[in-house]
Amino acid sequence: MSLTVVAGTSCPPIGALLTAEYVKNAVQVKVEWGQNTSLKANSASFSNGSSICRYLARLAPQSKLYGSSLLERTEIDHWLDFSAGRLSCLSEFDSALDYLNHVLGPINFLVGHDVTLADLAVWGALRVNPQWGRLLHGGKAPVNVVRYYNFLAAQDVFIVVEKTLPEIKLSGAKQETTSAKKGESGKFVDLPGASMGNVVVRFPPEASGYLHIGHAKAALLNQYYQQTFDGKLIMRFDDTNPAKEDAHFEEVILVDVAMLGIEPDVFSFTSDFFDKILECCEKLIRDGKAYVDDTDPELMKQEREQRTESKHRKNSAKKNLEMWDEMKKGSESGQKGCVRAKIDMASDNGCMRDPTIYRCKAEEHIKTGKKFKVYPTYDFACPIVDSLEDVTHALRTTEYHDRDDQYYWFIEALGLRKPYIWEYSRLNLQNTVLSKRRLTWFVQEGLVDGWDDPRFPTVRGVMRRGMTVEGLKQFIVSQGSSKAVVMMEWDKIWAYNKKVIDPVVPRYTALSKGSTVRVVVKGAEAEMKEVPKHPKNADVGNKQVWYGSNVLIDGADAETLSVGETVTFINWGNLNVTAVKRNSSGKVESIEAELNLENKDFKKTQKLTWLTETDQAPFVPALCVHFDHIITKAVLGKDDNFKDYVNKNTRTELPMLGDPMLATLKKGDIVQLQRRGYYICDYPYEPPSRYTSRASPCILFNIPDGHQKEMPTSGSKHKEGSAKEKMQSKKGKASEKSPQGESTPSKTFTGDVAGLIAKIEEQGGKIRQLKGKKATKDQIDAEVKILLAMKAQFKNETGQDWKPPTGGASNKENSQKACTENAPSPPGDAVELKTKIDAQGEKVRQLKSGGGGKEEIDKAVKVLLDLKVQYKTLTGEDLSGAGKKGKKEKKEKTKPEQKKPQQHEKEDIGREVKKVTRLGLEAKKEENLSDWYTQVITKSEMIEYYDVSGCYILRPWAFGIWEMIKEYFDSGIKKMGVENCYFPMFVSQSALEREKTHIADFAPEVAWVTKSGQSELAEPIAIRPTSETVMYPSYAKWIKSHRDLPLKLNQWCNVVRWEFKHPQPFLRTREFLWQEGHSAFATRKEAEEEVYQILELYASVYEDLMAVPVVRGRKTEKEKFAGGDFTTTVEAYVEASGRAIQGATAHYLGQNFAKMFEIVYENPDTQEKEYVHQNSWGITTRTVGVICMVHGDNTGLVLPPRLATVQVILVPCGITAGLSDLDRKALMDKCEELCKQFQAAGIRARGDYRDNYSPGWKFNHWELKGVPVRVELGPRDMKEGQFVTVRRDTGDKLTVKMADGISKLKDLLETIQADLYSRALKVRDEHLVVSNTWEDFCSQLDKKMIIQAPFCGEISCEENIKKDSARDVVVEEGAPAMGAKGLCIPFKQPAEIKPDTSCIHPTCQNKPKFYTLFGRSY
Repeated sequence: MSLTVVAGTSCPPIGALLTAEYVKNAVQVKVEWGQNTSLKANSASFSNGSSICRYLARLAPQSKLYGSSLLERTEIDHWLDFSAGRLSCLSEFDSALDYLNHVLGPINFLVGHDVTLADLAVWGALRVNPQWGRLLHGGKAPVNVVRYYNFLAAQDVFIVVEKTLPEIKLSGAKQETTSAKKGESGKFVDLPGASMGNVVVRFPPEASGYLHIGHAKAALLNQYYQQTFDGKLIMRFDDTNPAKEDAHFEEVILVDVAMLGIEPDVFSFTSDFFDKILECCEKLIRDGKAYVDDTDPELMKQEREQRTESKHRKNSAKKNLEMWDEMKKGSESGQKGCVRAKIDMASDNGCMRDPTIYRCKAEEHIKTGKKFKVYPTYDFACPIVDSLEDVTHALRTTEYHDRDDQYYWFIEALGLRKPYIWEYSRLNLQNTVLSKRRLTWFVQEGLVDGWDDPRFPTVRGVMRRGMTVEGLKQFIVSQGSSKAVVMMEWDKIWAYNKKVIDPVVPRYTALSKGSTVRVVVKGAEAEMKEVPKHPKNADVGNKQVWYGSNVLIDGADAETLSVGETVTFINWGNLNVTAVKRNSSGKVESIEAELNLENKDFKKTQKLTWLTETDQAPFVPALCVHFDHIITKAVLGKDDNFKDYVNKNTRTELPMLGDPMLATLKKGDIVQLQRRGYYICDYPYEPPSRYTSRASPCILFNIPDGHQKEMPTSGSKHKEGSAKEKMQSKKGKASEKSPQGESTPSKTFTGDVAGLIAKIEEQGGKIRQLKGKKATKDQIDAEVKILLAMKAQFKNETGQDWKPPTGGASNKENSQKACTENAPSPPGDAVELKTKIDAQGEKVRQLKSGGGGKEEIDKAVKVLLDLKVQYKTLTGEDLSGAGKKGKKEKKEKTKPEQKKPQQHEKEDIGREVKKVTRLGLEAKKEENLSDWYTQVITKSEMIEYYDVSGCYILRPWAFGIWEMIKEYFDSGIKKMGVENCYFPMFVSQSALEREKTHIADFAPEVAWVTKSGQSELAEPIAIRPTSETVMYPSYAKWIKSHRDLPLKLNQWCNVVRWEFKHPQPFLRTREFLWQEGHSAFATRKEAEEEVYQILELYASVYEDLMAVPVVRGRKTEKEKFAGGDFTTTVEAYVEASGRAIQGATAHYLGQNFAKMFEIVYENPDTQEKEYVHQNSWGITTRTVGVICMVHGDNTGLVLPPRLATVQVILVPCGITAGLSDLDRKALMDKCEELCKQFQAAGIRARGDYRDNYSPGWKFNHWELKGVPVRVELGPRDMKEGQFVTVRRDTGDKLTVKMADGISKLKDLLETIQADLYSRALKVRDEHLVVSNTWEDFCSQLDKKMIIQAPFCGEISCEENIKKDSARDVVVEEGAPAMGAKGLCIPFKQPAEIKPDTSCIHPTCQNKPKFYTLFGRSY
């Protein structure tokens, strides 16, 4: 069997060429060079190097290139994927090279002891990689990879192949890179073989419906590569099916593309190439590669499935051409036929079983009319047109993967240039459909209002719902060109949109109609004030707010108020509630309050929205419309009928009393209704009609914002939630109701109104001409007056303000067409003048590019400018450019509006209730501790989740805290004579089971290694759950005499306990970091002394370093360490959950382990062998979780200064556009100087000099991370020799003179440390109670107390206490229900046990021995 490998010259498959050379003695392989890589063998074909390598190696098994065992083949497959993936991707090359260098350290070959496909593929990938070439020639390549690369390059086969390669200018020389500008975009994979200026891509929509956001992804992805490689983007309408083509949809798609900011370089239609496609079809028929088939469609389908050839497959070319002629005529017999490509009916790929390439349709085509009766299929036309239009990279979704072979078959059969197919994943969204057929069904069934319905996923649909173009673009660009197929929730796309609208939309108020309550405000005067529309963005403007004594609030808010309470009315101030009047059913009817505006403390008050009743500014009727998903099932299965899951109740309308300012809204305006969410105006308010005397309400569509929970609709105390929302909360992820929609089509006017529109446009054109001719002011004013009267008449007749029509075309010709439709045509001499301007502009460009003299160029430019002045005088319009054509003109883009940074402010009157945002914390500590904790540790950059459940990545911010604890404790134990060491993490089964009592408690949590590769281990190996059984065999070897004692060792390491309980990062994880100390002494007294010394050191870690008070005590028999005599502990308290947490433990092990492992010494007095006395003690990364829980607040972490890796963050402020470069540099220099001074004084300080974030953003960022003190320095502070400090724990600001700065800062840090401890101690003591009766015990437990109660100490009694106190109480969302656990027997007893005192459990008959601390625990 002879094979031919075609090697692509643009990117040679060197691995495949090396493989061919290695197997040439066993397999006849010929190498040819062509445009694209391929290998054909029998019915199979391969188009990538890795597949060719595997195929050739399998044909020559004696070469062992594909390994000699299953394990080796698996490893080789890994390296083949690695070479084609990470090693060939420019964006991942550096990390891939580091990995390869690490692997090659101890070896010469990647797999086994000889060359394999792994080496051939990796070497080949390096050989053609430009980055590797530059590193190698620059002497900067990793040493192990260089050794490996040069070693292989010197082998005979590699030398032979190297000589056959065409010139590859990749090594060392400066190349045109294919790196994309990533920015904040997603992961964009570099296009193979792409180079600057030589990339052509295309976007081929079918004009049979509106664009949905899946199409938007395709369009923007093509645009991304067009811009990245300075290439060309073709927009081609696929109009191969005359039945589906619609001119209306063409116009709609053009407008949608323009809305997305996409400017194609070329517009085309597949029908432009119908003649050429028809010739290609006839060529295939004449070459015997296609045939005409009139088999019944159902039978044809059945034959395809059964892989049965058609009866016409073997027809002669003459017969096929005769049948083809009938098809072209559209005759009765011709309409029964279709043309099929003769490929392979036995193929496993259904797309290769003689697909249809032409069909007969006796229908008129929208562009070609009745010229054709036969039309190509998309699959046949696409590769032909791609090749003819010089497309270099055809971007297609992965759903077309099976058709790729078909695509390339057509290319090769017709001898056409071969484009490269580049796949990416389609955009899949939950709870919707993206199929045009299914969307059309919704429209036809009347379940939606049209293609622009806000529940639809169309581009216009989501925009009508409130999606901005910028938000949509940011979302799609963030997805990148990944091939991973995912089903995405809607909340992410809306979260991107919120980032765009939140900083710029005005804030208004609306109350639920029919459920308002009047508040009579004593002392309030009727007045109007202007306040900012946006509390953090003055550029949004001001709004009018009316004040008075009669105020309305939401009824839900009213129900939460009580007499004597102070509440904050947003945009007003604090009010004191003096009376709450209820009706007979207990419902609030009215409230009385008095102003307390002098009170500026807004921190702990409810924030309420309100409206004043006044005749001067009546309420605006509004209708808030909320939408649900159109499909009830998140992800439809393959066999699901979407009609079974149609949601027919998707629209909810809420009548509202609106802010008077809502009357100013226009269609499309986006606002935020305070404490309700974002809305877009779909229909503006209209005053009462003279015919009906009824006003038309302002209709507002709710805009989802990506929140996992809906915005609150009433006071801070009041919580609303449906059963569904509660279930979503339990799952930890709420599905945001986020349908889709589009902007409404413009109205079509008829009759008198249409005539009026024409007159307005004509009058506008007349005014423009007058202005262009420099007419007198009086003439222009007279015509303007006529125009205004016409517009007023238009508003009276239509109820709408006049707006000039906007053209939908996006190319130059259509834009000009739109202009001519909406404005009077220019006179004939203007057209002639325009022609002269174009010609003169071209002349200027030729002179400049051809090196003409300066005088000649200046003269030509002067002529051009004179012509433009004449044109403006004649038409009244400026003419931009002259004869410019092509890419440069289309590249001009409008700059996107930049989002203004949020300012960091204290909560004041102008600030509404603090909302949950995706930049900060969404959950509140007191409301949902579990969600709050998750957000704190992730958003403060402490934790990254990992794909192994219960295991987490500790990011530098968390690991830095652990290092501070480690340093503090390590210095303490070293003073006690403890030395650090390290023991292996693996434990043999026999060693682990030697101490059965010890291991009993750990048995369910032990993780076992049972296999090595594919081989079963002779004996399972455990991963240490603790290290007693690992270390003590060595202790037995090392300890022989009393002179070897005491032995005090400690190791900092990780352990694995395969917990199956509720996992929480830091608090309960399967793998965690800790220190474990193990010591051996000659006497019990020495051992016990160390136990209490270590315990006190642990207490110091918590209280002196972490500012967390602890209770010192001894564990009960039930809770003590397995295998030990007794355990001591420090227990902390978490107020938010009402649960205690074990801080650290120190165990006296007695002689138990010494007897098991024969750890003995020779007593110098008796000369006899005696067992040693042992201790073990440990503290874990649980400490980091305790810090978060105890000190954290609703802004984020709060770190004690002694523990913080950054104690002071310095933020430059006052850098405005008006600040000179000199002043800016002086400010930055001063900040750096201050930072160095702080560091030199021993203060852990850092400066945040990033210029892409505002000071407000930085304030929030570092507050979230818990830095104790923020230092703000601005130009004014510099002049006055001072800086401002802000405490993280209280928010208090203090101005400090620079001369006293260091001493003041040190004092402030110590004050914060002390205050944090004092606050935590106060909280702990308030929740530490004594109970002597079971009823009080259970009552206090439910109040989140930790309880000291008399206890007998028996294990069975403790189990009863835990079981009987559980009461099915869920302590924390997502955590299991629990009862009281014995935490410790406090060393400091609250009272003495009296003779008549009983054990706390009512059924226990034993006498109590001591007071024991009980509570719910982590």
